Amino acid sequence: MFTKPNNNHFYLNCRGQLLSLAQPKVMGILNLTPDSFFDGGQYTQKAHYLAQTEKMLAEGADMIDVGAASTRPGADLLTAEQEIQRLLPALEAIKKEFPKAVISVDTFQSSVAHAALECGADIINDISAGFLDEAMMHVVAQHKVPYIMMHMRGNPQTMAALTTYDDLLKEMNIYFAERIQKARSLGINDLVIDPGFGFAKTAQQNFEILQKLELFNFHELPILAGLSRKSMIYKTLNVSPEDSLTGTIALNMTALQKGAKILRVHDVKPAVQTVSLFAQMEM
Repeated sequence: MFTKPNNNHFYLNCRGQLLSLAQPKVMGILNLTPDSFFDGGQYTQKAHYLAQTEKMLAEGADMIDVGAASTRPGADLLTAEQEIQRLLPALEAIKKEFPKAVISVDTFQSSVAHAALECGADIINDISAGFLDEAMMHVVAQHKVPYIMMHMRGNPQTMAALTTYDDLLKEMNIYFAERIQKARSLGINDLVIDPGFGFAKTAQQNFEILQKLELFNFHELPILAGLSRKSMIYKTLNVSPEDSLTGTIALNMTALQKGAKILRVHDVKPAVQTVSLFAQMEM
């Protein structure tokens, strides 16, 4: 068993704004997509996505993760041009309305990342850790922004069939070690790792990862947990994604106890409250 390190030294340099991870942070999800598994189609209009951003910031979100292409299992892949056309007007409006907000962009395409960073995005969140676009890490390095690297296999259309592992946790840690080395070689200083719950993993594998999440502290990098309303929750409980908030809260607390430093969530207020209660227990 690896020893959990003291993670209080973690900071993310978001264009000169230092975001301390001494206390875990909450990342609010803003899907601009019509086909995301939970809130697809709700925030495709300017008034709606600005209102949702304002709501999440008011509820205590430390950063907003904006996605313009669904990465749910089986999702249709967009071209970079299609993704940029959907993303940039929203990103420009959000940055204008909330200039101090820390904005992450969820994309695995380097040209989308470049356009978003030129438009003022602060963080890139890549589900493929650069595997789906070899130029991605070069773009991140060029802009000197934090990079969230997730574990997955294949792409959203193929990942559901790629769940066979000889040793799940060992293979994931090797994956992260290789991607971290690649990022470091290019000069990327601020890295976050995301185990990728639901991405090329069965429900049983997802629970194994959560149960042993502290093993990823071996890399001495902050861990992001994206458990919000995932199928591992609603299928286990035999409920709908809309009825899976209670399960999300329960697993988010477990993730915090196992060392997660960022919770990526659809529901900001409950996550902020969960972090507050966790912090009280840690005092």
